[in-house]
Amino acid sequence: MGGRKRALLVGINYPGTKAELKGCHNDVDRMYRCLVDRFGFDEGDIRVLTDKDRSSPQPTGANIRSALARLVSDARPGDFLFFHYSGHGTRLPAETGQRDDTGYDECIVPSDMNLITDQDFRELVQKVPDGCLFTIVSDSCHSGGLLDSAKEQIGNSTKQNKTQSREPEERPDSGSGSGFRSFLKETVRDVFESEGIHIPHSRHGHSQYGGDDQDEAYGQSSRDGRTKNRSLPLSTLIEMLKEQTGKDDIDVGSIRMTLFNIFGDDASPKIKKFMKVMLGKFHQGQSGEHGGSGGVMGMVGALAQEFLKAKLEGNEEEAFKPALEQEVHSVDEVYAGTKAWAPNNGILISGCQTNQTSADATTPQGVSFGALSNAIQSILSDKHGKVTNKDLVMKAREMLAKQGYTQQPGLYCSDEHVHVAFIC
Repeated sequence: MGGRKRALLVGINYPGTKAELKGCHNDVDRMYRCLVDRFGFDEGDIRVLTDKDRSSPQPTGANIRSALARLVSDARPGDFLFFHYSGHGTRLPAETGQRDDTGYDECIVPSDMNLITDQDFRELVQKVPDGCLFTIVSDSCHSGGLLDSAKEQIGNSTKQNKTQSREPEERPDSGSGSGFRSFLKETVRDVFESEGIHIPHSRHGHSQYGGDDQDEAYGQSSRDGRTKNRSLPLSTLIEMLKEQTGKDDIDVGSIRMTLFNIFGDDASPKIKKFMKVMLGKFHQGQSGEHGGSGGVMGMVGALAQEFLKAKLEGNEEEAFKPALEQEVHSVDEVYAGTKAWAPNNGILISGCQTNQTSADATTPQGVSFGALSNAIQSILSDKHGKVTNKDLVMKAREMLAKQGYTQQPGLYCSDEHVHVAFIC
């Protein structure tokens, strides 16, 4: 195969913060060596972003997006692209207040908290030319939904795995009454967590490392030493945004607005689209359409309006320029959990299911790693021939289960890429 092989590796330990992890730099170092030694990548074709050394470019949202855009923009048919992310993941609950906006946006968490959403990844993979393969490994929490709409080949909602999962995944945007109740419970929990009050998930209290509770694994002991959760609870995200901005009025109903306020043009495209729609709704409310601004803005109306009023006291065009420049074809585009057609050229190997968390482990000997990244390296070192995407994920599931982790890696891709060799 004559195509070029190019990669971006991102490892974020968030040193000195409440969200600090230990194994992400090691995950990236090991994957770098693996790409060169096993898969024949040239060192010059691998870009690495970590927060190990403050003097080198940091894995901020803008830097990661820029590096991903460069990776894809130069791609040609026959090329192999690879992106490995090791760090925190999080889920943003809905904020528009509209009745059908009841899902979550799965996100990865750059070093500056400038979140990158699942929809950003889908739009990125859409730009990959036909005949070029883009493999994504995300060793982070809630990563099952990261490649928005890609077909779930191995995961908790596929038939062959329902027996081995503790319970079928309940998607809040499924339209079922129980799904909506589950969403409401999560929203209430998130509001409490933003006030620093933690409510235990009693349903999942028995789970071990990398289960469903975003807080449960922080600092808990495991048979390997210490295991931390790679999920960033909303309460921690909000606290870190407060520290970064010096503002105390950030809560669950204004995270997207805060991200837009801090990062502007560097914010996620989906965040900018969200702000454009919110601005439109605000103006509708001001002009008395749809029964007044309270009805239009819904549950988050007061928060949204206060924020927008403050911004509009200045120059509206300047303040909202990054949002106004976005193309929004339908209001549905900004809803959390919006699903669209699946890109064909992307393969996602996730550390866990959408509703699960991943583990960051440190052995008693002081060696730290992400549970999925470690499993991948172990499998590849044991098998020197071709390892298909399906083989890799099934073996990783077996290995993690034996090690006592509840997280279940998933495979998301089109049918034709299930039995293709991992990476190249």
